[in-house]
This record gives sequence, structure tokens and C-alpha cells, in this order.
Amino acid sequence: MLEDRSYMREEFGSRRSVTLILLVTLVGIWLVENLIYQNTSFGRRHPLDEYLALSNAGLKKGWVWQLITFQFLHAGPSPWHLIFNCITLFFFGRAVEETLGQRGFLKLFFLSGFLGGLVQVLITAVTPRPDFPVVGASAGVLGLLTAYAIMFPEREVYVWFIPVRAKYLMWFCGALAIYGTIRPYGGMAHAAHLGGMLGGFAYLRWGSLAEKLFVRRRMRPRPRELIKVHLPKSSPWHKGEPEDIPPGEFISREVDPILDKISAHGIQSLTPRERKILEAARAKMERR
Repeated sequence: MLEDRSYMREEFGSRRSVTLILLVTLVGIWLVENLIYQNTSFGRRHPLDEYLALSNAGLKKGWVWQLITFQFLHAGPSPWHLIFNCITLFFFGRAVEETLGQRGFLKLFFLSGFLGGLVQVLITAVTPRPDFPVVGASAGVLGLLTAYAIMFPEREVYVWFIPVRAKYLMWFCGALAIYGTIRPYGGMAHAAHLGGMLGGFAYLRWGSLAEKLFVRRRMRPRPRELIKVHLPKSSPWHKGEPEDIPPGEFISREVDPILDKISAHGIQSLTPRERKILEAARAKMERR
């Protein structure tokens, strides 16, 4: 059924923004980190960094959880790393969440962070670079920025009060990440940034296809019933008024080709008409 599809599923029982929940979580963890550092004799080299920050040495010990936990840490008394990530998350995360839904947003964010961490440790392993602990949500945040730029390439965003199209901002950030991966500067994990951007692209390009191959459907089929769907005027079903259409027929004729197109070419390939059809179908599902 339509609600089994990854791009159409929604958590209809909850309207809380996971973007805002993630923002509050990042700030809360940063506050706890600094309280711990201030009330111990370890200073900034606290055992918390050893166990939860990402490093090659930690992964060699089997601490694979570091690929997730490092994304929530922003160690150090300076808030600027956290502030940059939170601002970027706030402005790009909301649009991505509204487009992909809460589950899609979380999958994209954590996939980008996970892949960013992997790229960082691989680059460190094959080059003569110090194995410093990596922390921060930058990889996941840049994955969201990449997804936003792919879905809305012509939208303007403001960088230091200067309007810039999203696609140009993405290419600029990608160029910085590639240059920093080749020639490190500023003490930043540029390889993680690059991996995060690749993760955002990969999720939009192949995410739904991977779900079809590896994720079992857990929802039972619902009894067939008639639903009223408002379609765009250009749709072959449109006759000026809402029509009673069997869900299976509507999905197979109108929605399935669109979802197959997303699987093959990514959600950014949809035309405005195709997006309207998906939104119409999703709106009707929410009212059922």
C-alpha cells in the first residue's frame, strides 16, 4: 500500500519537530560536557572523549559506538562549533524534514554522520596524520545541506546576509571539504565533512532502493476502501471535482510510477506536478 513506501510514511501521531528535538539534545549534551570538564581535574582530555569521541584507536578496540556518539559531542568551552552546527541544522533541517518526513530526516542525518566518520578514520589510517579525537555534528549537518541543495537547488539562502543559491553553497562547501581533505587546515575533520555530504547525496539517490532490497515491510495490508483525492488539473483523473477512486488503481496509475522514479533517480528528479500528486495523496492519508 501507499503508506508502506518510505517517502510517504509519516508518524501521524506526533507533530513534534525532530529538528528542534535534535537541536535541544545537542545543546543539552554540550552543557553536560562542560559541567563535567569544569568539575573534574581532567580538563579537556576527559575519559569521556576517549570512549565517545571518534578515533582509529577506539575503533581498533572495538568501540564501534563511537561512529554514532561522536556526532553528539562538541567538546571544549568555546560554543562556536556548536553554534555553527545548530544554525545550519535549524535552517536546512526543517525543510528536509518537511519533505522527507521525520523518519527520512533522521535516516539521512545519521547516515551522513556515520559515513562522514568512516571517511575520516579511513583517511587518517592511510595518511601520516595524527589520530586526534573527532567530535561534532558537522557531517550530519552537511548531509542535510546537501540534500536541501539537491531538492531545492534554486532557492536562495543567506550567508552573512548575502543571498546565495543553495546549489552554489553546496558546491562551495564541497570544494572546501575536498581541499581540506587533501591539505588539512584549521584543525577540522574535513574528510568527515566530505563523507557527510556524500551521505546526503547517497540517501537521496539510493535510499528508497536500499529499503526495498533490505527492509521488510512490517505493516499489514488494510482493507480496500474508496478515498477521495484532489488531483492537479493536469492529471488524467481530474474532472473538476474530487473523484472516488479505488486506492489500488490510483496508486498503480498515478503514485507508483512517481515512487519508482524516486527510486531510480532520486526525489530531486520529480516535476512540480508529480510533487503535487504525492502531496495530495499524503494529505488524504493523514485524514483517514
